[in-house]
Amino acid sequence: MMIHSLALPPSNAEVDAWLAVLTAAAAADLPRLPPPSRVEVAGRLCVTPVRGRPVLWAAGEGAGVAALLLFTEEGNTHTAFLDVLTVRPEERRRGVGTALWERVREELMAQGRTSVAAMVDLGGPGQAFAEAMGFENVLPMAWYAQEVPSAGRPAAGRSAADPAAADPVRGPQTPGYELLTWHGLVPDAWAPAAAAAHAAMEDAPTGDMDQRIQTWTARRLHTLQQLILDRGGDLSTVAAVTPEGEVAAYTEIVLPDPAGTSAVQYDTVVVPAHRGHGLGRAVKQHMVAQAAARHPRLRRIATTVADENGPMRAVNEALGYRRERGLGIFQIKL
Repeated sequence: MMIHSLALPPSNAEVDAWLAVLTAAAAADLPRLPPPSRVEVAGRLCVTPVRGRPVLWAAGEGAGVAALLLFTEEGNTHTAFLDVLTVRPEERRRGVGTALWERVREELMAQGRTSVAAMVDLGGPGQAFAEAMGFENVLPMAWYAQEVPSAGRPAAGRSAADPAAADPVRGPQTPGYELLTWHGLVPDAWAPAAAAAHAAMEDAPTGDMDQRIQTWTARRLHTLQQLILDRGGDLSTVAAVTPEGEVAAYTEIVLPDPAGTSAVQYDTVVVPAHRGHGLGRAVKQHMVAQAAARHPRLRRIATTVADENGPMRAVNEALGYRRERGLGIFQIKL
């Protein structure tokens, strides 16, 4: 099987071929989910990640693809993330996946990496392949999803094209806190406080992952948010703030393709000093209302939660999220 490297950024034809592989695999493995979007796939392939250096491969004439991210951030240059290793259903069990993995492994060894991780759905061909290659599940997780009703949506308010849309949208009062919604980048005035709240993620479960948590700063927050926008996505943040200007809790929602029907809820964090006041539930509820108003075609919001994160799973269940499928961060030591 011939494996060839792709130039960065790949051509439109290469993006289309990559999308065709992912679409065929998704139709076979996850037929109930929306198919991959070209906007999202092209964004991930063509806009360089800020955390590392990507390497892309394709097998044969559209038989399979692989994408590796070699971390360049401080503290993580010993490891990497295997973002994609996918083979068309009709090409499986012919050595395509193994050939792609061998090229990935050669690159990892050449770059002095001692481990690599990947996010793998449980119970399907991905798990069987990962375990056959020697990967182990170091952080059991699951996908949870909720349906967004199409009726009874609140008024959308300002449109994204309105220059004033960067101003916070104020939500219902929570005793001692105010709910604010920011579309796009968190405003400069709030970025330091938002970055400080992100640091509370340090107590989130990470299992036995080699990847180390990075220090959050306003600059890093804006850089990662800008990457989402540069890739063609839409980002909103709902925060519970105090009168003193502290971000006590927040949640983020991303539409990888703003014209699509699906969104991913990113981090939801409540700062330790403010836990026990229902802020996690409050920001999530307001997030759903804001997302439904801003994106009338939105029908589904999905998120991942570690199995050991009982409090967040309870909040999600109360808000209508239902477990969709098992997931794991699989890792191998080299």
